[in-house]
Amino acid sequence: MDTISWPQGVLVLTTFTSYRLITSDLPRSLAAIARKPQVARETDYYLERIGEVKSIDDFLADNRLFTYAMKAFGLGEMTYAKAFIRKALTEGIDDPQSFANQLSDQRYRDFVSTFNFARYGTATTSFERTRQGTVDKYVRQMLEEDAGSRNEGVRLALYFQRKAPLLKSAYGILADRALLAVVQTALGLPAATALADIDLQAEMISRRLDIEEFKDPNKLQRFIARFLSLWELTNPGTQANSPAVSAGWRAGVGITPSLLASLQNLQVKGS
Repeated sequence: MDTISWPQGVLVLTTFTSYRLITSDLPRSLAAIARKPQVARETDYYLERIGEVKSIDDFLADNRLFTYAMKAFGLGEMTYAKAFIRKALTEGIDDPQSFANQLSDQRYRDFVSTFNFARYGTATTSFERTRQGTVDKYVRQMLEEDAGSRNEGVRLALYFQRKAPLLKSAYGILADRALLAVVQTALGLPAATALADIDLQAEMISRRLDIEEFKDPNKLQRFIARFLSLWELTNPGTQANSPAVSAGWRAGVGITPSLLASLQNLQVKGS
């Protein structure tokens, strides 16, 4: 079957039920998304062309391929910022003081680590992580977007399921608006707490939950179930584009518009 089946005769599924329909057989859900015509076309193009990319210039020159890679790492909203990405790719991640390592958003380090032209040069795109590994990430992103088109709470839950086991401290939650939205909802923390000092926020979260427990699949699912139940209560009939949801989503933080504008004017080292 090429699509995820939804129960007949049900107009509105609860957020929890929608999440369970997707995650009860996650490989099947991912396969259904991968077979969608648009996803399949973009994936075929990426796999056909990525092996031809031998440099940062090649990578940035093919906008369709570059866009695919950026979306795979949740950076679709930054596809236009090629000067910014060029600087990150050029400096790599081996130097602790490199541009990507100075950004608070882990997605950029993950992206540069995968497309590590600074270290591997022309061999960069020969690795599995730049090929099927990136495709797998893209399909997962598309699954979350597809879920969010119906219910943003489900998208947040899927995102949290994917990212929470990788957290090392409460600061990782505070650096990611989507993770923070889930935690605030699940713990009943008012949005106004985001105005408090960052260290106080981290202490508040650390007192209320043990981040290490997210590495336990059962404990992680219980936390997500709590979030979904409370989300349903506070966002009845939520639509993906409602102001409350839009304010909570956007995983990418750590780069303000003003900072981005100034960084766009920077010259790559050595140029």
